Amino acid sequence: MIHLLSLKLVSNSIKAVRGMQDLLPDKKARFRYIEDEARAILASYGFQEVGLPILESTSLFSRLVGGTTDIVEKEMYTFNDRNEDSLTMRPEGTAGLVRLVNEHGLAFNQTQKYWYTGPMFRYERPQKGRYRQFDQIGVECIGLAGPDVDAELLLLSARLWDQLGIASQVSLELNTVGNAESRQAFCAGLVAYLTPHFDDLDADSQRRMTTNPMRILDTKVPKTRELLVDAPALADYIDDESRQHFDGLCAILDAAGLAYEVNPQIVRGLDYYNRTVFEWVTTELGAQGTLCGGGRYDGLVEQLGGKPTPCVGFALGLDRLALMFEDQPVSSKIVDIYGVSVGDVARTKLMVLAEAVRSNLGLAVEVHHGAGKLKAQMKKADGSGAQLALILGEDEINQREITVKALRGDGGQVRIPEGEALAYLQSQFA
Repeated sequence: MIHLLSLKLVSNSIKAVRGMQDLLPDKKARFRYIEDEARAILASYGFQEVGLPILESTSLFSRLVGGTTDIVEKEMYTFNDRNEDSLTMRPEGTAGLVRLVNEHGLAFNQTQKYWYTGPMFRYERPQKGRYRQFDQIGVECIGLAGPDVDAELLLLSARLWDQLGIASQVSLELNTVGNAESRQAFCAGLVAYLTPHFDDLDADSQRRMTTNPMRILDTKVPKTRELLVDAPALADYIDDESRQHFDGLCAILDAAGLAYEVNPQIVRGLDYYNRTVFEWVTTELGAQGTLCGGGRYDGLVEQLGGKPTPCVGFALGLDRLALMFEDQPVSSKIVDIYGVSVGDVARTKLMVLAEAVRSNLGLAVEVHHGAGKLKAQMKKADGSGAQLALILGEDEINQREITVKALRGDGGQVRIPEGEALAYLQSQFA
């Protein structure tokens, strides 16, 4: 009876909502590793970190992201609050950043370089590398119109891949989608070409014929892709200014030695992009091969009532990027010293010493809590990644000494007087 009851309790246990993930220490450590590397590189390029609300007015996304995008039509988590105001859990960060810039008067006659990180929410079919709650790093430049800033973002992201050790596993794909007029003309030509083949299109592409024809170029359905081989080329519709902008971007990348491929199929999934669009892709993750994507969105500030302001940015997915490090150990603990003890008196003295080390030396100290055999405690000390172990037992207490054991290298083991502990430890981490 007890066995059956325990099975029933397990089967009825509450689990994470489908598509939402728990970040266990190893995965969270990979997230933190990527964020820390990105934070240092972004600071070196003059970017400042901002925080964006998770909840925004629904109208922000319907106006800026595009009412006919998949995100707004079927992927947003939207609800009415107690005041019957429609709110949405942010599906992406750029719209919120533009709202922030407008609301705080940061766009007019100013150049701003911002970045942010945190969770986004979209109701999509969960699969490896794609979740309904997913984390991104967003990078945005406000008030800069030239191709040089587009190039800087690409060089910056290339530096991040190099720093993370995955530069050989990713490649850059570029395109230009021109201005609103050139895109409108292209869409008209694309619809005219595809209309006789309507019944051969996949369901999503049939729907996009009347809502967002350009997104058909982004299809992964083989039969639809075959139909697109002879379709009108977006490049034939690009306006002269956009073409000059793109040529200028490519010239800078060529001069900097950054390899890229011009991919006419890249249009990105959001209505607000114009001119430059790009993706960093990998073949290491199967279907979820886009690690980072972005481009120009020069009309968004004006759409929210601000002055015409050029903007460009990108977002990288931490969930997919973290998959690139699954086979690489990234420690979730950064411990300098691990303390072990035998007996209540020794444990108390060890905790007091650990506080003194943290306060006076700024070192990270983890102390083993509770009883346990010395051998088992030392095994945990070694597994912590710490450089040194502090050991207090009955003999050390009687002699008013502390044993310090090197856990890495050939430092061996020494006994030092209690009063010299801080000075000795400081010398070991100098």
